[in-house]
Amino acid sequence: DIPQWVRNQRYSWHGVDYLYHGAMDFEDFYRSYLETLQAVDESIEKVIEWVKANGLEENTMVMYMGDNGFSFGEHGLIDKRHAYEESMRVPMLVWAPGMVKPSSLLEQVVMNVDLAPTFLQLAGIEKPAQMQGFSFAELLKDNAAKWQRDKVFYEYYWEQAFPQTPTTFAIRTNRYKYIYYNGVWDINELFDLQEDPYEMNNLVRDPRYKEMGLQLKNDLFEWLKNTDGLQIPLKSAAPVKGDNLYKGTY
Repeated sequence: DIPQWVRNQRYSWHGVDYLYHGAMDFEDFYRSYLETLQAVDESIEKVIEWVKANGLEENTMVMYMGDNGFSFGEHGLIDKRHAYEESMRVPMLVWAPGMVKPSSLLEQVVMNVDLAPTFLQLAGIEKPAQMQGFSFAELLKDNAAKWQRDKVFYEYYWEQAFPQTPTTFAIRTNRYKYIYYNGVWDINELFDLQEDPYEMNNLVRDPRYKEMGLQLKNDLFEWLKNTDGLQIPLKSAAPVKGDNLYKGTY
């Protein structure tokens, strides 16, 4: 069961069959992406070498992460916005010789709202009461440490400049993910990430997973309710630059 919007997306601005309206070749695009990352890596190397040269490595943490994931053809998609792993998961690398063991791997799930509390704890500053998120500083020191978060959430709101991707909400645990598409007549998705890491087998119609899907959906909407996420924001019309069809005439 593949959502119809995903099938349609293949031949669109963000699909592999009509990549950016045919304006660029996939192989060239991917090569340019890797070249860009290499330049970023070289810059980070300079920062770390400066820290080492000044004897600060035992009291310094460098966190390297993206603002989102990115698809390069998985599910027939290009870009971000959707809730599949390639988009939803954000790369995060931490270098802190005085605290983090080399080659450590955290299996626990964390969210972007956990970053600020982590930085504050490491700086010895108390987290403000109104701030969302949890500090994962203890996890960085010991990946067996107790962790408060057992699920993460995702939300994306429809954009007029990119109308093919619907408003999307998702909830992800260490093993399962439920994706809810709002405002479209389409099928939602449920995946067992342990058995199906590439999210190819949608379990949402499987009676064996009915209760699991309902529980995740209820947890998702409870979170949306508690965080005022049920108020879907409205955006003004796209600028002419991003309006390839109507050129701002509506």
